[in-house]
Amino acid sequence: MDSFQVIVLALLQGLTEFLPISSSGHLILPAQLLGWTDQGLAFDVAVHIGTLIAVVGYFRHDLIRIAVDWLGSLAGKGSTVNSRLGWYLIFATLPAVLFGFALKSMGLDEAMRSIAVIAGTTLIFGALLGWADYKGKKIQPIEKLNFRQAMIIGFAQAIALIPGTSRSGITMTAGLMLGLTREAAARFSFLLSIPVILGAGLLLTLDLVKSTEPVDWGVLFSGALVAGVSAWFCMHFFLSFINRIGLMPFVIYRFILGAVLIAVMVF
Repeated sequence: MDSFQVIVLALLQGLTEFLPISSSGHLILPAQLLGWTDQGLAFDVAVHIGTLIAVVGYFRHDLIRIAVDWLGSLAGKGSTVNSRLGWYLIFATLPAVLFGFALKSMGLDEAMRSIAVIAGTTLIFGALLGWADYKGKKIQPIEKLNFRQAMIIGFAQAIALIPGTSRSGITMTAGLMLGLTREAAARFSFLLSIPVILGAGLLLTLDLVKSTEPVDWGVLFSGALVAGVSAWFCMHFFLSFINRIGLMPFVIYRFILGAVLIAVMVF
């Protein structure tokens, strides 16, 4: 890949990983519209590492509090908001793990990566996000989240393994439907992404170890850096403006993206 391709693909990964607009819908477009070849397994690993470092770095203070209180709860020091949040993140991750292994074992993970599937899910789940943002009560802070709600959001995250759904989009949709504020839904969605991105990165790394693919360390470092920086700024500005702008701009954008994908498929 040349420098322009590296920057574009890494930016797409960094931005779309956390915005509710479907990363798979964007990453398929350069290949379809510009004829770019697949970026390769090593590059996928690099940009996943970049986004993981970004989200862990951004929420480092929250994660430290959650980890300390969660370990305290194991030591019998009682339950706190942060220790409960730690348990919620662990259990809410399990549906995506189980669903992911099921899809891979049946060979359906690659079969669903068609433009038709991505276009359809981009539009359908975009409309669902708009409905949730419009109808949701948006009154509950993340501190009031309970186990049942966390698991519902976790099962919603599992649906995001279908390309075009958008992991952040479907988890925010579920959070809004449950009455969470926009900021609470986004914050829990971002925290819940950490074990999923870590797991995906580890699986890709294992595949890379088995692969004979040549490694260009300069490209990998550049990709990880661009993906990480763009992801960090994306989370920062999204959480800063979400209560003011709402999610409707992203819904409209998804409709446009879905229409573009359909046009690419038809023409």
